[in-house]
Amino acid sequence: MGSLSGFFQRPVLAASAVAIASVSADCCEKLRPSKSPDACSSLEQSNPCSSSSYSSSHLLNDINSSWVSRITTSKLAELSFVTGIRVPIPNAQIPIPNTNNVNYSLVSSSPVLLNIYQSADLTKKSAKPAAYPYSFPSQPLDVSYRWHLPDPKAVNVSGVSSDSSLAKSKTVVVLLGWLGAKQKHLNRYAEWYNSRGFHVITFTFPMSEVLSYKVGGKAEKDVELLVDHLSEWLEEEHGKNLVFHTFSNTGWLTYGVILEKFQKMDSALTRRIRGCIVDSAPVAVPDPQVFASGFSAAFLKKNSVATKGSVIKPDADLTVGTRTSIEVKPALTEAALLLVLEKFFGVVLNHPPINRRLTDVMSVLSSEQPNCPQLYIYSSADKVIPSDSVESFIEKQRKSGHKVRSCNFVSTPHVDHFRNDPKLYSSQLTHFLEDCVLTSCKESS
Repeated sequence: MGSLSGFFQRPVLAASAVAIASVSADCCEKLRPSKSPDACSSLEQSNPCSSSSYSSSHLLNDINSSWVSRITTSKLAELSFVTGIRVPIPNAQIPIPNTNNVNYSLVSSSPVLLNIYQSADLTKKSAKPAAYPYSFPSQPLDVSYRWHLPDPKAVNVSGVSSDSSLAKSKTVVVLLGWLGAKQKHLNRYAEWYNSRGFHVITFTFPMSEVLSYKVGGKAEKDVELLVDHLSEWLEEEHGKNLVFHTFSNTGWLTYGVILEKFQKMDSALTRRIRGCIVDSAPVAVPDPQVFASGFSAAFLKKNSVATKGSVIKPDADLTVGTRTSIEVKPALTEAALLLVLEKFFGVVLNHPPINRRLTDVMSVLSSEQPNCPQLYIYSSADKVIPSDSVESFIEKQRKSGHKVRSCNFVSTPHVDHFRNDPKLYSSQLTHFLEDCVLTSCKESS
């Protein structure tokens, strides 16, 4: 049976090859005559390569009956084009594990799970951060976390609403990025909070860490450093508070790890959390389809169907609370990639140690949330996180006694609600912070 290195690297290589082939979508888009501008907006236009002579219903049947549906691990090794593609794959030779060994990790050969499972499986040793501000000299352009100071113009010097200004000055908003997010992607959110007088910390897992992960490596230490840094900041002065703003399941699971660490260090730390905003999450079970969709979106970026919202029919009779839309389908090559990744994660996520670790973190998020208000921002058009999973989780949180608000953006893509509808997004954040978070901060001070 050899090692797991070959077993897991081949499907990732094949998946990568299929993804790279998806650039054909751009070629098709340039060669095909343009459609009527009334069909859909430029930001939400379907990939023309996904709409050939087939109807939408025929496309899925064609894919399922094609060679993709018959892919097996052994057959992937026979694909000659795979060996000619250069992709950064961890150089790991791992013996077949004893499944009773909870310290074993399959993710050293799996790019996706390093961001989720291993970031949760933190080392026991406490690593103290360097003096603020913290930086990584080896990666100056993409460190794990950064401080963003509030805009001086947003600081209230008139004496009006001084209580709110004081509460903001003692509150840090922690932004936890999605899979593949970089610091620059979170800057617009940091700037929004800074312009309103909040301190902000942005935290991301660089994709280079995801692809080069090793047990006890930088990814685990980064989460540990952030937790230690937050706890030290909270202990400096009475009345300091935290607000978490998470993105996708990766950010949400990272939040779960932080909660877990806070509870082990000092349960009083969780009481300093005054609010949680969850953008494009959660799915509270280890779902192979969700993991496959998330990694596909991170890999393909703008070429992924996950970046496309639903297209509203121009001739539809819209009534309040309802919309008629056209679902955007993935291109053939992306559909093939999704099938390969789903097969891969179907094996990985069912491995007992990994399944147990993810389940533990999700259990904290489901039943051990701090007693603070929650805001869920999601969309029916999200191709990564199903809206019914979000709504089901919201209902369970409400039944548990939590104060929960939510907003369905209906037609916006995964983790792209702010860019597509900044006015609605801003109003949701503003009302939540003023009505729930700042009120709670004033009462505690």
